[in-house]
Formats: sequence, C-alpha cells, structure tokens
Amino acid sequence: MALIDIQVPDIGDFDEVAVIELLVKPGNTVKAEQSLITVESDKASMEIPSSHAGVVKELKVALGDKVKQGSVVLVLEGEGAVSAPAAPAAAPTATAPTTAVAPAAAPVVAPTAASFGGNADIECDVLVLGAGPGGYSAAFRAADLGLKVVLVERYAQLGGVCLNVGCIPSKALLHVAAVMDEVSHLGDLGVEFGKPTVSVDKLRGHKEKVIGKLTGGLAAMAKMRKVTTVRGYGAFVGPNHVEVEETTGTGQEKTGSKKVVAFKKCIIAAGSQAVRLPFMPDDPRVVDSTGALALKDVPKRMLILGGGIIGLEMGTVYSTLGARLDVVEMLDGLMQGADRDLVKIWQKMNAKRFDNIMLKTKTVGAKATPEGIEVTFAAAEEGGTAPAPQVYDLVLQAVGRTPNGKKIAADKAGVAVTDRGFINVDIQMRTNVPHIFAIGDIVGQPMLAHKAVHEAHVAAEVIAGELQGNKELAAAAFNARVIPSVAYTDPEVAWVGLTEDQAKAQGIKVKKGLFPWTASGRAIANGRDEGVTKLLFDDSPEAHGHGKILGGGMVGTHAGDMIGEIALAIEMGADAVDIGKTIHPHPTLGESIGMAAEVAHGSCTDLPPAKK
Repeated sequence: MALIDIQVPDIGDFDEVAVIELLVKPGNTVKAEQSLITVESDKASMEIPSSHAGVVKELKVALGDKVKQGSVVLVLEGEGAVSAPAAPAAAPTATAPTTAVAPAAAPVVAPTAASFGGNADIECDVLVLGAGPGGYSAAFRAADLGLKVVLVERYAQLGGVCLNVGCIPSKALLHVAAVMDEVSHLGDLGVEFGKPTVSVDKLRGHKEKVIGKLTGGLAAMAKMRKVTTVRGYGAFVGPNHVEVEETTGTGQEKTGSKKVVAFKKCIIAAGSQAVRLPFMPDDPRVVDSTGALALKDVPKRMLILGGGIIGLEMGTVYSTLGARLDVVEMLDGLMQGADRDLVKIWQKMNAKRFDNIMLKTKTVGAKATPEGIEVTFAAAEEGGTAPAPQVYDLVLQAVGRTPNGKKIAADKAGVAVTDRGFINVDIQMRTNVPHIFAIGDIVGQPMLAHKAVHEAHVAAEVIAGELQGNKELAAAAFNARVIPSVAYTDPEVAWVGLTEDQAKAQGIKVKKGLFPWTASGRAIANGRDEGVTKLLFDDSPEAHGHGKILGGGMVGTHAGDMIGEIALAIEMGADAVDIGKTIHPHPTLGESIGMAAEVAHGSCTDLPPAKK
C-alpha cells in the first residue's frame, strides 16, 4: 500500500478559500471522486473530491484553514499504482453531503485494444451504444449540439428496458392496481361499487398502448434530430469501430447482416439485465421482471425472490389482481436502503397481501412439478430456521440486475471492464480510453433511469465541447450530490440523501423533523393518513450553525411526486428555516415537507407543543 497526498485540484478563479466542512476523518475509507472537504469563498462554496480510493491516514487541514490549488488535504493509504483520473472540484454550489453512490467496482488493468483494418459502412461524430433513457438522452443531446449521431439498439423500439419492459409498463399496471385498491376503500365512506372484474387481455393492451405511445414518440424525435438508428447487437472491433449484428422482427432475431460504424467518440449505454439464479428451472412459471410484466395470467400463489423495490412493485400488481404473495429475502428487512421506520409503515399497510414474509432466508433449490414450482429454502444465517418447501403457481426472480459490460467486446476498444461487468468512469463519464464514455447501469449503482439521463447529458456535452472547441461544454461534470429513490408501491416510499440509519452508522449527529400525516388535512380528507414525512438536518458541532438539510424520506400516497423538493433543498444547501418559511399551498400533501422543517425548527403549530 502506498501513501498518497491528496491535493486541491484546479478550482478556477479562486486564490485561497476557507475550509468550512470536513466530510471525512482518519480511518474512513473513501472512494475515488468522493468529496473530502467543503470550501467557501466570498462568491460560492464547493466540495473537493479525492483523486484516489483508499483509507484516510491523516488530515492535513482543519476548519477555518485557507487552501488553494496544490494544497494537501489529507494523506491516503491506497494503491498508488492504480488511480482515478484527477477530478476537478465540484461546481460551485451550496454545501450539502454527497450522495451514497457507489463507484462501479475496483479499478482493473486496461486491456490492449484490437486493430481494425476493415471498411466502415457508416461514419459519425458520436456513436451511442444502447437506446434506453440514458442512451437516447445522450444521442438527442449530442444531436441538439450539432453532432452527427448514430444510435445502436437491438430492440425494435427505442427506450430500452425502462420504457419497454421496466419503469413505464410497471407504472401503468401499478396505477390500475392503485385505483382498484382505492375504490375498495370507498365503501367505508358511503360509496359502494360492485366487485371488479378484470380482463387480463384488456389490461395488457392498456400497458402496450402506453409503451407504444412513448416509444413511438422517441422514434419521431430521433428522426427530427436526424439521429441515425441502427438496429442490432453492437460490439467493439477496435477503439474507433463498432460492428452491429442486425436484428429484425418484434424480438431480437438476427438477420445475418452486419454493419460497421466508425466513430470519433462513443458513449456506452448498454445497461443491465436481471439476475437469474442458476438452480431455477427453465419453466414459464419462473419469470423475471420482464416476464412478470407480460401479464399472461394471474396466479393463485406467487413467490417473490428478493425483497427489493422491483419485486414488491410487481407483487403489488399481482396481489391486487388476486394473487396471494410470499416473499423471501436474505437480509433482515424488506426494501433495503430506506429507513426502517418508513418501511414499517409500508409493511403494516401491506400485511394483508402476504401469507409469508421470510426474512434472513435464502432459496437453495427449485423444481418444476405438475402442481407448480416447488421451492426449497434455507436459513441465511448459521443457527437460523428455514420454512418447509412450498409450491407456487408463479415465481418472480427479483434478486438484482447485472451490468452488460462483458457483452460488448469492450476489451477490443481497450476499455477496462471489472469482473462484475461494470465500467469505471470519472465525473465526466469518461472511461480509461479518453474518447470513449459510459453512462447508466453499466457504470454502477444506483441503477436508476433518472441518474442515467443526467449522466448522458454530461457525456454528450463534454464530447460536443471537445469536438467543437467549446471550453464551457467540455468542462461539464456529473456533480449530483443526491439521487432520489422511489418504491412505487401503495403507499409509495421515497427517500433521498442521508437516511437516519446511515447517520447513526456513520456517527453523524442530525436533528430530525418528523411530520405525521395524521395531522395533514389533505391526507385525512383523502382517507390516507398513514404516511409520514421526515427531514434530517446537520446538528454536528462542526456545522457552526449551518444546520443544512442532509436527507429526507416519506411514506404515503404520491411520495415519489414530492421527493424532488427534498432533493432540490439538499442541492441548494437549504436549512430548516429556508424550507419551513417557503409557503406551501394548503391543503396539500406537499405542505408536510414545510411542516416537517417547522418541527425541526421548533415552530410547527399543526402539532402539539414539543415536551420541554
């Protein structure tokens, strides 16, 4: 292990700036590009990132110190021979903690690029490999900036997993499920409806119509922007060439024809695929999220493998349509990532959907029988107990997704891919090959479409800036401090920034503002007052009275529609007064955010006075 001095990089037009926040301490493990300190001038504040990954051995600065380009921030113990590209300081903004976004994986040795001596069928400025939300956003942004763009996609329609077999179709079905559940509650209010009858064929048709409208719109926008779409499997054959095995039909049938695209720059947006457990039988009654969204029929008993968001969302749909659910999860709780108090409310509201919630349990075997899929379980921890084997009509594998980095022959372009299939990038989304960029699921967690879109814009702008000599565009960087997460279940669970569980684990002192929806006029009027809104503010001694918001979460109807305000507050460095004194319309669910801030500030009049 080598000792590395981490220095302040080029911070623009700032000579000396004051250190106002220490984000790490000796003993902490940091990742490349993780923020280390916050500095402030008379104009703005910014975070200084680490150029390497490793363990903090010694801090070289203290609160109030003045630093400039070249000043040593800390000493890091790390692999001196393997480092991330030196990262520029974050764009000047209000201070806030960085998000817990993991890098793709440990750095790897770059392969030697292949030499391609053939002819190209198409030439372009930018080739984008993959047309999901990140891919098409990158292609469209690059085209808007005046570049000649080729977009490679294996499916018949643009939009990738998200639009075709993921985010969008699942939300179409979740909306129907939410309406059905809502109607069932109206009897208590004096409005009676008959028992719903469901036509699975019509419901499937509705989902397909939603998909068609969106993907058709993308095709039209690609044409308007003069983006050339090449349909097929793309794989690198050299550092500046991709060979596309063309596909046809509604699926991914290969035609036998190939095209070679030559490019000046490339953006890899090849996404990820669902993990399939090797011992599960090849049977139509065993599906991943794509198979579940096909909605062939409604099972009587359904097992969800994995207690994450994707499985629970699909479980919500099938449960409302009549299925009884079991869920098995190796960890000690469902919906990992969200605070346990929020999940507890969700679980109480959804207890009626489940026959069994098997925590700290793993699936170890399965076999297809005429009666169904017989699944065998084992305890995930030594000494634990496991339930007896069970038979299910449908088994949904929702145990995660794996990146497609090893499916595109990236090594032939000299692009390093980790053992897990991720591609490491810097904050400009650049891989170890300077003219090749990567975005979205393939560069690491969180695997979310909204993250991919913002990364796409950065990559496209950097490329346009470099090709056109525009320094402002060329300086673009992915500096998002937080990325919100949402479970579109009923009720929805949404969170962003630091969670209360993370604050406790990291020893960060926070002040909590918790507003229960039992005091929300709109929630009560809606008959949905089970929710809560929670905000967390910096309450550490070194905060020097800043008290800025670090994170927040909520559980309740439309939580996902409101979490963006909390994300904005974190990005802007707002405190409890800023949020509480922002006038929210009444009566709305959104005003619970302002009231949670008032609770933290001690000025909320919609709750009983705090005990002194």
